[in-house]
Amino acid sequence: MRLRNIPRAESVLEACKEVVKDPESLRGDWNQTFKKEQPLHIEIGMGKGQFLLTLAAKNPQINYIGIERYSSVLLRAVEKFQELEAEGKAPANIRFICMDANDLPTVFAPAEVSRIYLNFSDPWPKARHARRRLTSNEFFKLYDQVLTADGTVEFKTDNRPLFDFSVEELETSELFVLDQLSYDLHNDSTMNQGNIMTEYEAKFSSMGNPICKLIAKRR
Repeated sequence: MRLRNIPRAESVLEACKEVVKDPESLRGDWNQTFKKEQPLHIEIGMGKGQFLLTLAAKNPQINYIGIERYSSVLLRAVEKFQELEAEGKAPANIRFICMDANDLPTVFAPAEVSRIYLNFSDPWPKARHARRRLTSNEFFKLYDQVLTADGTVEFKTDNRPLFDFSVEELETSELFVLDQLSYDLHNDSTMNQGNIMTEYEAKFSSMGNPICKLIAKRR
């Protein structure tokens, strides 16, 4: 997918103090950028930010970091945060990073992250691109390097082939095991409890697409 360049993106991100410009310098000491020392949850590919901003507002006892590879996409989340800030409603426990997920171990130390969220990730449908999928075993190896011993990965999508691929990867993983899964999240009273919908989730669900979710834990 080719993303449209937004000229103002770089300047807006540079001016926002919640956007961390040198994340490697905080490796192993992320709590210093937050007001409180508490568990750290990250979302990889946060899109427009609705999911993580809602979580942060509902859970002030957790610190959150939204990660997005492209500045033009992260811009949307940052502007949504700034709208909340103007209303005096912005959560204090959230930060943003513009980075590639392949660099996770250079930004977070071992056992520094308690939970990783993956929501409606790029399916990379061509077989030769399977390694680029955020639920491939290549990425689970990266997650293993930063998660706490009891850390988890939560993944949601409406893309059934991608979900099936993710389940199969976990079945062969030496590092993670499937803990919970649902092929119809919104009709699963247990897994849907407390569910925060993303923008894509609301869109695809309204079209009648069932939402799939899995939770993986370390072995």
